[in-house]
Amino acid sequence: MVETRGAKAARSGGVDPLGVPLAKAAETSRLAGVLEQSFGYQSVRDLLEHYPRRYLTRGELTDLAHAKKGAVVTLTGTVKHLVKKQPRRNLRILEIRVADAAGSGVWSCTWFNQPWHGSRLPVGTLAAFSGKLEWRSGRLTMANPGYEVLRESDEAEGFANEVIAVYPATKDVSSGRLRRVIGQLLDHHGPLPDFLPERLRQAHRLVGRAEAMEVIHRPPDLAAADRARRRLVYDELLVLQVGLALRRRAISDGEGGHPLRSDGPLTEQLLASLPFTPTKAQDRAMAEIGEDLARSRPMHRLLQGEVGSGKTLVSLHMLLAAVQSGFQGALMAPTEVLADQHFINLRALLDGLDQAGRTTDSPTGDGRLFDFAGPRIEVLTAATTGAARERLLAAVAAGEVDILVGTHALLSEGVDFQRLGAVVVDEQHRFGVHQRVRLREKGDNPHVLIMTATPIPRTLALTLYGDLDVSTLDELPPGRHPVATHLVAGDPALRERAYQRVREEVAASHQAYVVCALKDESDKLEIRSAKAEAERLRTEVFPDLRVGLVYGDMAAREKEATMNAFRAGELDVLVSTTVIEVGVDVANATVMLVEDADRFGLSQLHQLRGRVGRGTAPGLCILFADPASDEGRARMDAIARISDGFELANEDLRIRGEGTVFDARQSGLSDLKLARLIEDFEWVTKARADAFRLVEDDPNLAAAEHRALRAEVLLRLGDDRAEWLSRG
Repeated sequence: MVETRGAKAARSGGVDPLGVPLAKAAETSRLAGVLEQSFGYQSVRDLLEHYPRRYLTRGELTDLAHAKKGAVVTLTGTVKHLVKKQPRRNLRILEIRVADAAGSGVWSCTWFNQPWHGSRLPVGTLAAFSGKLEWRSGRLTMANPGYEVLRESDEAEGFANEVIAVYPATKDVSSGRLRRVIGQLLDHHGPLPDFLPERLRQAHRLVGRAEAMEVIHRPPDLAAADRARRRLVYDELLVLQVGLALRRRAISDGEGGHPLRSDGPLTEQLLASLPFTPTKAQDRAMAEIGEDLARSRPMHRLLQGEVGSGKTLVSLHMLLAAVQSGFQGALMAPTEVLADQHFINLRALLDGLDQAGRTTDSPTGDGRLFDFAGPRIEVLTAATTGAARERLLAAVAAGEVDILVGTHALLSEGVDFQRLGAVVVDEQHRFGVHQRVRLREKGDNPHVLIMTATPIPRTLALTLYGDLDVSTLDELPPGRHPVATHLVAGDPALRERAYQRVREEVAASHQAYVVCALKDESDKLEIRSAKAEAERLRTEVFPDLRVGLVYGDMAAREKEATMNAFRAGELDVLVSTTVIEVGVDVANATVMLVEDADRFGLSQLHQLRGRVGRGTAPGLCILFADPASDEGRARMDAIARISDGFELANEDLRIRGEGTVFDARQSGLSDLKLARLIEDFEWVTKARADAFRLVEDDPNLAAAEHRALRAEVLLRLGDDRAEWLSRG
C-alpha cells in the first residue's frame, strides 16, 4: 500500500494539516478512486495543488450574434439536444445542439468517432466551446471543438464569476467538476497554515498562503490570480532550494577529505604532452577543480559540457592529481561501450607521459614518499571475468592500479581500492543516488566529479544541482564544427537520397551510423528495430557495404568486437540502438541516420549527432520523422534548427516543461507544480539566495520562525532525506 504524504510527514517529524486522504474527505470520497487513477492524487493537499492551467474571462467570450463566421471563437451555451449517428460501420458521429447563453441563437457541435464526449456533455450542461465557427447545411456548426464544462448538469445556478479557472482534466474528471470539488475543499479545509517566515513574505511583498491558495482557484480578477501565483511559485522554489542548501551543508559538514595536488609532475606532463592547446573553458574548469582538491573537505562538483567540449581531459587531470598525491582514481560510466571508450581515450592521453619511475611527497605531509612507474589504467566491466578479473581486483586492492575505469561493476562486492581519492561519475543521470554513494564509500571521503554531456540551462543548474558547484565547458576545441541536421518526412525519394549520401561518404573512406529506437520489432509500435533494419540494410539497401549491429544487451564480447571493428574501419555502417548515444568517439564517422527520430528526446538526439563530425571532415545527421503532434513537430523543428546544446536545452525545457526533468535527478524533492523555471527565473534566484542565507544562519531550522518551514521541507523531502534536518 502506498503511503500518503501525510503519513510520511508524520513519520519524518513533519505535520501535514492537509494530509487527509481523499477517500476520507466528505467532498471527495466518491471521487477518490477516479482522482488517484487519473492524476495519482491521494490527499486533500494533492488536489488543492492541482492548479488551473488557464482562466476564461468574460472579455474572452462572445455571443453567437457577434461571432465572426469562419473564425476561431469561444462561445458559451447550454446543451439542449444530443444525438448519436452511425452512417457506416467505421464512422460514428456525435452531434449536440447548444443554445447561446446570451439568448442570441443556437449552433451545433460535431465530433467524429469520439462518442465519449456525450457522457461529458449531457443535456443541461453549461460549457464554453472553442473552435472554428462555420455555416454548413443551413446551420452554424463547430467541428471537433474544444470545450470546458462550466456547470455540471445537477447545478441549478449559473456561474457569476468574471474569471473562471480551467483545470487540466481527463475524460473521467472534467474541469468543471474539479473546479467544484476544489472549491468545496477550500471551504471546508481552510485556512491553510503559512510556513513562510514573515520577514521573507514582507521583503518580497507576497500575499499570505491561505489567500494565495483561495485566489489561485477562485480569482476575482486576473491581477489577483497573478499575485496568488507569485506567492505559490516562491513557496515551491524556496522549499526546493532549502532542501538543496541543506544537502550542500551536510556534505560540507561531513567528515574531512584528503587534499590533492593538482600541480604535480603528472598533471604538468599531461598538459605539456598535449598535441593541442586546451580551451579557455577547460583551463577554467581545471583551475576550479584544482582549488577544490586542495581543500581538506571532499569536492562535489558538476562538470557539464557540450558534446566534444573536452570533458575527458578535465576528468583525467583530476584523476592524475589523485595519483600524484598517492591515491587511486575511479571513473564510472553507465554502459560497457562508454567505459571502453573512456579507457581508450584516457590511455591515448596517457601515452604522452614519461613512463619512468617517479617519487612524490605524501599529500598528508607525514614525510612518506610514494613511488610509481605508471600511471597504470585498467577497465572493469561485465566482460572482465574469470582469472583476469581476479588478477585485476587483486592489483586494485594492492594499489597497483592507479586509475580504474568501469561500469556498475565498480560497485560489486570484492572491488576494493587501497586508497581511493578521486571519483568521476560520467553521465550521472543514468545512475541513482545510492549507486553514486556506494562508489564514494569505496574510498575515504574521496573527491567527486559528476559529468554530463547534456547541457543544462542555468535555471535548471540552480535548481536540480543547487547542492553542487558547477563548472561549464561552453566552447568547442578549434576545428570542431556544428553537425548539419536535416529532417526528412515520409518521402521515399528523400530517403533514397539519404542512403545515397551514406554511399558517398563511404566512397570517400568515411563511415556511418544508423540509429533505431528499438532492438527488436514490436507488434504495438510501427517503428523500425535495429535488428530488422540491420538485416534490411545488409540485403536490400547496402549489399555492397560492410554493415554491423550493436545494441545494449548483446553479449559483451560480441559488442566489444563489433565496436572495435567499427573503430578500426572494418565496418562501413553501424546499426545501433542508443547504446552509442554518449562517449563513442570514431573520428572517421561523418554521417548518421536516425529512424523514428520523434521517439527520442531532444537531448538524446543532440548526443547522438555528436557522434559524427568528430574528425576533420564535417558531420551530417539526417532525421527520419513524421510527428503527429504539435509538440513532436516543435521538437523536430528545434533539433534541426538549433546546433548549440545550451540553447537547445532551453528550448526543450520550454516545450516540455519541468516535470520531465526532475525524475532523472532522483532527488527526493517534489516536482514543481506551478513554477516555470524559464519564465520564473527571477524567483529562482531570489528563492536560492534566501534559502542559502537562511540555512547558513540556522542550519537546523530550529528557530521558532523557521519551524513551520522545517515541517514543510520535511514533508516535501520525504523520509529518505529527513536526516538532513534531524542531525542537529
